Amino acid sequence: MKNFLANIGFGNVVSAGRVVAVVNPGSSPIKKLREEARERGKLIDATEGKKIRSIIITDSDHIILSAIQVETIVQRISGQKPSVDGL
Repeated sequence: MKNFLANIGFGNVVSAGRVVAVVNPGSSPIKKLREEARERGKLIDATEGKKIRSIIITDSDHIILSAIQVETIVQRISGQKPSVDGL
């Protein structure tokens, strides 16, 4: 896996090699996962108060909330040129 920092919006970065999944926040199982992470103290909110557009799951069981679209984060992690999203 790649070993670099990927921008997840608002100057926040995540280690690309630690990312297990990037998912949409809308489904019930993902909402439950988010609440469980909050209870365990493993939730990181990197949205700066904006709408949650993706959830990043890491190999350390941390759940990171981002205001960036899933597709954009995946492009950034995979090293492809991301589309312009304004953040």
